[in-house]
Amino acid sequence: MTAYHFVMLVAAVSAALAAIMSGAWFAWRATRNSGWVDTIWTFGLGAVGAIGALTPFFLFGEATVRQALVAFLIALWSARLGLHIAQRTAGITDDPRYAKLIRDWGGNAARQMFWLVQKQALVSIPLALSMLLAAFNPLPGLRLQDGFAVLVLLAGIGGEALADRQMRRFRADAANRNRICGTGLWGWSRHPNYFFEWLGWLAYPLFAIDLGGGYPFGFVALAGPVCMYLLLVHVSGIPPLETHMLERRGDAFRAYQARTNAFFPAPPRASQVP
Repeated sequence: MTAYHFVMLVAAVSAALAAIMSGAWFAWRATRNSGWVDTIWTFGLGAVGAIGALTPFFLFGEATVRQALVAFLIALWSARLGLHIAQRTAGITDDPRYAKLIRDWGGNAARQMFWLVQKQALVSIPLALSMLLAAFNPLPGLRLQDGFAVLVLLAGIGGEALADRQMRRFRADAANRNRICGTGLWGWSRHPNYFFEWLGWLAYPLFAIDLGGGYPFGFVALAGPVCMYLLLVHVSGIPPLETHMLERRGDAFRAYQARTNAFFPAPPRASQVP
């Protein structure tokens, strides 16, 4: 890959993501349920990654084993997470994180929401590039490092699915109404779904990086997990969600915060359990 090809790749990814998130904005305008924004983002990013990874096949009728493998794993991630968010969105009237912003924006909500989703498209560029740089690693065949990448991504998908299933089971029990889930993975991390989502993104640099120096652009794939960590831990993930939980659950959630790590799983701090 030359510098010219890399610039063209960035331009194509940027245009695709901007178009997808414009579609997410129209979906929000039509339904007034902002949960569809995250649904479309997940399916859209997955489509950019999977279709982009298979571009050599669509153009020339051939693809490497690595390109096919990365495309399959991207599609698996996107389908699992996208269907989960879609199911959740169908059962709510609005996502509380977006709903608060929309209330604060008042009459300017439509314009502000459009620029918000375009910002989401912008910060998604490193994520899409991480996927595509993994697929375009020119090394022939597969390495042990690629096998490890597969295991990391499957662990991320599986761990997140388990955390989501545990939360659904907890909420389905009427006895848990107005209670905080602190069992299973949720007893080791306040956001195990976010942790495993981030873990999966570590797979793409593993696919992309060639320690022999034959593919310098592969190191750019590290931007994917770095970006995802910052978004989940410091921007759009944990901060607004925990603000919402503190407003709803108050001291009970503060006690949960005191005994349970926010992101990286660890045994609960038993000395602080009431």
